[in-house]
Amino acid sequence: MPDDLKARFDAACAIAADAGALARQRFLERPRSQLADMKGPQDFLTATDSEVEDLIRNRLLALFPGDAFFGEEGGGSFERNVWVVDPIDGTANFARGIPHFAISIAFVRDGRVEIGVVLDVMHGELYTARRGAGATLNGKPIRVSGLANIKQATVEAGWSSRLPTESYIALVERLKQLGVNVRRAGSGTLGITYVADGRIDAYCELHINAWDVLAGLLIVEEAGGWTNNFLAGDGLRKGNPVLVCTPELAGAVSAAAGIAKEPA
Repeated sequence: MPDDLKARFDAACAIAADAGALARQRFLERPRSQLADMKGPQDFLTATDSEVEDLIRNRLLALFPGDAFFGEEGGGSFERNVWVVDPIDGTANFARGIPHFAISIAFVRDGRVEIGVVLDVMHGELYTARRGAGATLNGKPIRVSGLANIKQATVEAGWSSRLPTESYIALVERLKQLGVNVRRAGSGTLGITYVADGRIDAYCELHINAWDVLAGLLIVEEAGGWTNNFLAGDGLRKGNPVLVCTPELAGAVSAAAGIAKEPA
């Protein structure tokens, strides 16, 4: 790994830990009766999202002033070197007192993800990957499950209001007809990283934004998993469908999800 990428990787890990400490503090002190702001139907926002994003942005750009930054809350720009960040993925869980949410930090160079860092805040689990160097959970190597029997598979199917509800209902129905155990836990970032260490066998969603997935996609790839070509077209700016899974399930799950079996 070039020295400049190693420096970025080390910084992303350290900053994720500090951002996680802030998010955890805010989660524990937040009154459960306090209603979150809404960006749209079932699209939650809390002050903590912006607070955590500001911490990450300020720290990264102080260390790497030539880099661009794009965050879910504050936006930004996409340049040759860009950090793509979701300060809290799973804001609805955070807002309702459910300890299942994550911080996602990805570094993209020339349209390719080089670094992925995801912190499961309330469980203290740090998933990391550097391109070509494998994936880890709290410093220990991880691998996808390798499951091949679709009837034994657990698949998380994500949802958003950006597409008609009927599309998601049909997706779940097709998966259930295959014998799949379908779940949804409210954080696409964690759903994807759970594939990387074999907790589930696949994650799919018919449309998702880049800040939710880029770090996790690299972690899955480096853990031996299969991912669709999420960055095809203008996925970085406009989002795309996403599918990650153990390679043995790629054909069956991609057919059920209606997502082209075109690898990254």
